[in-house]
Amino acid sequence: MNVQFKKGVLELCVLVLLDKQDRYGYELVQKISDQIQISEGSVYPLLRRLTKEEYFTTYLQESTEGPPRKYYQLTAKGKSYLQELLEEWNQFSAGVNNLIKEGVHRE
Repeated sequence: MNVQFKKGVLELCVLVLLDKQDRYGYELVQKISDQIQISEGSVYPLLRRLTKEEYFTTYLQESTEGPPRKYYQLTAKGKSYLQELLEEWNQFSAGVNNLIKEGVHRE
C-alpha cells in the first residue's frame, strides 16, 4: 500500500483504537498491523507527538511478561480531535469513492 496513504490514516487508526480502550504501544502496532502493513517505528513517534499535544495521557501498568507497560489513554481533547478527524475522513473517503465510481463507470 502507498506510504502516503498509510501516514495519513495512521493517526486516525491510533485514536479510534484508543477510544475503545486503553492500550500499550506494541498492542497498538499489532492491532493496526492486522489490517494495514506498517512498521513498528512509525507508531511510536506518533504516540509521543499526540501525547505532547495532550490527546493522550499515559500510565504504567505492571505486566506478567516483563517490565511495566506504558498505556495510552484518550483525553477529552483527544476524543474531540477524533470526532473532527472522523468527520473529515468520512467526507474525504465519500468524495474519493464518488470519483472512483464515476471513473470506473465511464465507458
